[in-house]
Amino acid sequence: METDDAPCLTTVENLPENDSFLFTVRERDGSEEEVVLVHGDDCITAWKNFCQHETDQRLDRGFGAAMRDGDIICPKHGSMFDGCSGHCDNGKAAGSTLVSVDVTVDDGAVYLTDRTCEFAHEGGIEEDDEDDMPSSSSHLSF
Repeated sequence: METDDAPCLTTVENLPENDSFLFTVRERDGSEEEVVLVHGDDCITAWKNFCQHETDQRLDRGFGAAMRDGDIICPKHGSMFDGCSGHCDNGKAAGSTLVSVDVTVDDGAVYLTDRTCEFAHEGGIEEDDEDDMPSSSSHLSF
């Protein structure tokens, strides 16, 4: 896909393996969605920022998605999603797949190339009230 008009999100150099980058997109209906860009094992992919088991549970809560060996880990239940395919084969989200957002790597830069949304800004959706944030019953840290 052409990257001429696509917004540059970051560079591969600034997104080390097993790391993530949070940004917000605007959907066609005007709503905003958070997206987490991850550098998994031999891939760079982007996923809507929610667990498939509980859609109000964010994978990246504003300080990076927990990752291990190329997998994205749900901070609430510990389900692990393959960073390249988005598929989960364990825990409460087993059998589900994350919702993808198209990105393209070109000459060391990562571009948003998904035609269903447009780049809004780096970081997550601005919350008016921190009480609206999904909670986590887990204290997982990696």
